Amino acid sequence: MSVQQTIRFNMIFRRMVVVVGLLGTLSAQADNASEVPALMKLLGIEAKQLAALEQGKTVPFDIAENNDKELAAGVVMYLPAKPAAVVKLINEKSLAAIDTDIMAQGMIPVNATLESFKGFSLKAGSSEAKKLLRAEPGSQFNLSTDEFNSLSSIKAADADAASHAYRAILLQRLQAYRQQGLKGLAHYDRGDGLFARPAEELRAATMANKVLTRYFPDVYKAWLNYPAVVPAGATEQFFWLNRKVEDRPTAILGHRILLSSEAGEVMLSRQFYVGHSYNSNQLSIACLPYRDGSLIFYANRSFTDQVTGFGSSVKHSIGREQMRGEIVKRLVNLRGLLK
Repeated sequence: MSVQQTIRFNMIFRRMVVVVGLLGTLSAQADNASEVPALMKLLGIEAKQLAALEQGKTVPFDIAENNDKELAAGVVMYLPAKPAAVVKLINEKSLAAIDTDIMAQGMIPVNATLESFKGFSLKAGSSEAKKLLRAEPGSQFNLSTDEFNSLSSIKAADADAASHAYRAILLQRLQAYRQQGLKGLAHYDRGDGLFARPAEELRAATMANKVLTRYFPDVYKAWLNYPAVVPAGATEQFFWLNRKVEDRPTAILGHRILLSSEAGEVMLSRQFYVGHSYNSNQLSIACLPYRDGSLIFYANRSFTDQVTGFGSSVKHSIGREQMRGEIVKRLVNLRGLLK
């Protein structure tokens, strides 16, 4: 796999670990506008860049990476709409409106069954279905040892059998996460005694958000210790995606917390299962009022085995720049929907 292919997937959803603590900070202050410079400074954004935002430009900000599997980047943009209108639009249009690689998606009810995943399927005659049913421990699929074993026992070799087997895996992983949170996430078996550990990655991503820890401790505790009850004023959603990643369909399970207040809006999201190419993702969108519209902070943390080893520093550098480029595209698409 080339460096370009290696990096490409990281930009695919990406989707949002923003500084959710921004809202906690603002909620504690009477003067919303006066807090913007302090928050920009906290993110390493210079005052002169605020003028660039007002002119419709995007401004990147850095997010510290904690290990060699992590890629992280953030971008802020000014949008000519109030925070509630921005989040409402995203909810109504769905992420597919700004992410054209999503092929299918669905919300997951509290009492999920296999029927809840009926919209997820692998195409008849596709190589992906055949690969899944022949899968072995390694990097081609993100599956546990038990999941690989369950697939090897399936006799039929068609897309229907593969889709049904995948739905069963998704349901089991969803139930484990809902019952135990991050502790319920099974490792990915890479073969030769090696494993990827998405639970550890997502825990590290949550703990690394120092602003969230400082200014929004209730949300931080609920997010880190899920299935802890979410704070008052917050709602949660579960969803599945079938997304094109490296030209392959990819099953994804996600958990989202939505927060709304007079200070602004936040969407905090976690991909706790991803079918291949990268291990996990934690992201969020935070919108806070500014002038006649909103400042929208969009950031992302993704974890993958593919940026480790030889040339890791180069892969990370390229990956961050490409990730920022994808974030900008998504924000521009979002701005276009607001017109």
